[in-house]
Amino acid sequence: MNIHEKLAELGLQLPEPPKPGGNYVSVNIRGEIAYLAIQFPFKNGEVLYRGKLGSEISTEEGYKAMQLCALNVLAQINQYIGFDKVLGLNHFDAYYQAETDFDQAPAVVNGASDLFVQVLGDKGTHSRAIFGVAKLSRNFCVGLTATFTVI
Repeated sequence: MNIHEKLAELGLQLPEPPKPGGNYVSVNIRGEIAYLAIQFPFKNGEVLYRGKLGSEISTEEGYKAMQLCALNVLAQINQYIGFDKVLGLNHFDAYYQAETDFDQAPAVVNGASDLFVQVLGDKGTHSRAIFGVAKLSRNFCVGLTATFTVI
């Protein structure tokens, strides 16, 4: 089954890949590693999920926001590399902004982890790191960077 069919089974589709917001590229390939620039919860140009987790954004909404970041990662892969050239997801870094006492970051970040494994299967297994930050661009609640091994 291809990636688009797996997404359709989940009731999802790839959004339009967001364009870089500065002097950088969305995907940078060095050797067999593809480095993806930070992806935020954009959907076809629409800015979504702004605010702090734990106040303006619930854990469930954060999960969906992180899932959307992962969809944007896959949209970048689809546009610039092609799924047939992906050997696997190596690692991703997840960033979030939240209220001081918010302690549900792993549950939020599972929005990306779950999507990658559901859609990519074994190629979607990964390591990850989660970083709480004071502020993200445009007041997004989450952001995601990733590296893939490619051929």
